[in-house]
Amino acid sequence: MTMNRRFRGYLPVVADIETGGFNAAINPMLEFACVLLTWENNRLRPLSSHRWAVAPFMGSSIDPASLQFTGINPADPGRRAVPESEALKGFFKEVRERMKTDDCHRAILVAHNASFDHQFLMRAVDRNNMKRNPFHPFSTIDTASLSAVTYGHTVLREACSRAGIDFDVSQAHGALYDAERTADLFCAIVNATPFTFYE
Repeated sequence: MTMNRRFRGYLPVVADIETGGFNAAINPMLEFACVLLTWENNRLRPLSSHRWAVAPFMGSSIDPASLQFTGINPADPGRRAVPESEALKGFFKEVRERMKTDDCHRAILVAHNASFDHQFLMRAVDRNNMKRNPFHPFSTIDTASLSAVTYGHTVLREACSRAGIDFDVSQAHGALYDAERTADLFCAIVNATPFTFYE
């Protein structure tokens, strides 16, 4: 079994995006992170983590309530935020390199409440006129839904607890921490799920 055979030619990439609101058309991405995975000895495990602080795009609107929730200060120079386009290029470069290694023809976004992260990602891709987006345009893998089926709960913290994964509430809502816990959760679900390969 290999990654491309286990996921039908797709490379699952776990991601988390922290935003300046709920509207992908006007609210910016402020931080995002991804965890690349590897398939070894018939088990899925995290391989590497990557994070980008993102500068709000020109003309974007930020909901103050979202900043209270995430604790992000967009004006803090210590964030070393980069433009959306630069962050996306770095992100896609990491993904494409892993796709090549695993002989996958496309990436698929894995996230907790994946439709939210996916819409922000795709809107940013369109806004920056990026032509080489490795991700599937509409399919995702949602760990909130998987957790509801597997553990009877959709909240990331509680799903991790039921899966035996440590979760530090004080670090929650940071893109890197949430992406890493989501990756642990996704791997736990995949590795515990019986799988039959069909030629």
